Amino acid sequence: MADKRDYYEVLDLKKGATEEEIKKAFRKKAMQFHPDKNPGDKGAEEKFKEVNEAYGILSDKEKKDLYDKFGHAGVDPNAGFGAGGGFSGFGGGTSYQGGDFSDIFGDLFGSVFGGGGGGSGTRRKNGPRKGRDLQQGMRITFREAAFGTKKKIRLKRQSDCPSCGGTGAKDGTAKHTCETCHGSGQVQTQQNTPFGAFTNIGPCPTCRGKGEVIDTPCPECGGTGKVMKEVTLSVDIPAGVDSDSVIPLRGQGEPGTNGGPAGDLYIVLQVEPHEIFQRIGNDLRLEIPITFDQAALGTTIVVPTLSEKVSYKVPPGTQPDTVFRLKGKGVKSVRGGKYGDLYVKATLEVPTKLSGDQKKAIKELADRIGTDSYAKKSKFAKLMDKMFS
Repeated sequence: MADKRDYYEVLDLKKGATEEEIKKAFRKKAMQFHPDKNPGDKGAEEKFKEVNEAYGILSDKEKKDLYDKFGHAGVDPNAGFGAGGGFSGFGGGTSYQGGDFSDIFGDLFGSVFGGGGGGSGTRRKNGPRKGRDLQQGMRITFREAAFGTKKKIRLKRQSDCPSCGGTGAKDGTAKHTCETCHGSGQVQTQQNTPFGAFTNIGPCPTCRGKGEVIDTPCPECGGTGKVMKEVTLSVDIPAGVDSDSVIPLRGQGEPGTNGGPAGDLYIVLQVEPHEIFQRIGNDLRLEIPITFDQAALGTTIVVPTLSEKVSYKVPPGTQPDTVFRLKGKGVKSVRGGKYGDLYVKATLEVPTKLSGDQKKAIKELADRIGTDSYAKKSKFAKLMDKMFS
């Protein structure tokens, strides 16, 4: 990934570009480097692939968000976030999930290049297409996020119709090639303009761009080839995930068309807060109240961690809000085996609801200690005397 150019740079954009700006920039670059305009130019071919890859990420909201946060690593299935089985963290690949590239190329090159550019677009139109990706939220506990767990998730999604096997035709019947477009799914019309003749390519009105016609639709799915089905899936959640972590389940999205692969399902995690721990990255923070005598004389306190209790010696003269660090007692990193740290803040608790005898004892203690033992208080008193002297 080190030699990959920034995707925004590839499209001559600034980070934060809008959807319309990204699409406009892609059209411009695709037009510039398209193979039909640069026959035999290997350099242009490579740049065209680079432009496609950049647009495939930036045009997909989920992948764009991951790329903005983590760069190429966020969208590379081999970059340590994992891919395939287990925790990928974030979707890989460069396929454009918002639609088929051919939809855009049809607009770009169908009328400009006539049958040449449009012909290749037509072949892609009815080729195998990946199914739609899905997203599902899941709430897990703080402990499940820290140590990992296995959960079940139920969702409704489109599946191939069991009655027709996804063809859309009634059992015992079959589709036939559209006679209007001859299976291409598109028809060409020629328009004469003052600038010359232009060939426009659009979806076939007879088959609605499918290239095939169903005479007897399947009664169960109405000819769509798809039905809604509830499924239960198992999700392996690795140790160290946090809120907004994404776990992809490959091939668990909606089914593809024309023999294309199924889409992916992205599980977006939301971690419930803990009663006493606060998480910042892989570090944990914790506040433990101590009394005046413990702070002044020193003591040994019991500190809870995620897995056990540990003893910690508080030194004499500990000041309020002093923070102690317990190395390696935080959360395990999801990208490796390293653990974060636990930071413990010692907060001084002042007693309330004192009896008369208790108040008297504290007053006597204060008189016996005097002010010389309070370095900050003595320094402040001297500064104040100097201000008004």
